[in-house]
Amino acid sequence: MKMRKRNNVQIYGNGTTPIIFAHGFGCDQHIWEYVIPGFFDMYQVILFDYAGSGNSSAGSYSEERYSSVDGYAEDVIGIMEEMALTDAIFVGHSFSGMVGLKIALERPELLRSNIMLGASPRFLNEDGYKGGLEEEDLEKLLQMMDSDYRKWSKYMAELFLEEIDAPKMKEELEEMLADQSPEVTRSFAEVAFTLDMREKLKENTVPSLLLQSKKDSLVPPAAGEYLREHLPYSESVMLDAKGHAPHLSHPQEVTSLILDYIEQKLWKSS
Repeated sequence: MKMRKRNNVQIYGNGTTPIIFAHGFGCDQHIWEYVIPGFFDMYQVILFDYAGSGNSSAGSYSEERYSSVDGYAEDVIGIMEEMALTDAIFVGHSFSGMVGLKIALERPELLRSNIMLGASPRFLNEDGYKGGLEEEDLEKLLQMMDSDYRKWSKYMAELFLEEIDAPKMKEELEEMLADQSPEVTRSFAEVAFTLDMREKLKENTVPSLLLQSKKDSLVPPAAGEYLREHLPYSESVMLDAKGHAPHLSHPQEVTSLILDYIEQKLWKSS
């Protein structure tokens, strides 16, 4: 099966420079709907769903293949190869920031830039490192998924949009989370929240922009600062937004910062 069909690839825009938007754990490509219109005039906007998420083909998910970040990165590389894309701009939310990093390490010629939104090289706390979650927190999240997936969806929607007075937006995000396969999402959660890419950061050679909310319970400022300090060729911007989904709550700010970075840093340096 073609990757474009398998991963429900959608293409928008009038430009020729490809910009790929990758959703994070528990979501699908619709999470970007408030951001992407700002790119239609000048870019070829590419959206997709990871295997087992959104409207990806039934049966596309394999727990063995997606037991690490590698399987997710291989899918994106497969999509890019099928579409003959190179020198693309990759925008990854949360876990997808590390998918972008994996692509940058394995196939740097495919990416002009890796833009990470609310990304972390390691979500779990350790001695000397604050990732945001204790192992006990992760166990509670997984137990909640097992016992009451709908309750978990509501909890995560609140966490993603913390301190944001937007009941309708939270309800829509809750529905998106609830619509995903509980089994796939649980496996995805274990991969995302136990991932550790810290030792790989120093190998990066692709220009990267790190966008971080000023308050994010899943990715605290300390994790964002660690990423900035250890990732070569990167620069970071602290958003005015709060929560783990600024592309939902503050789409104009996210869009403006990405466009400014592309136009001021990427095009002027080429």
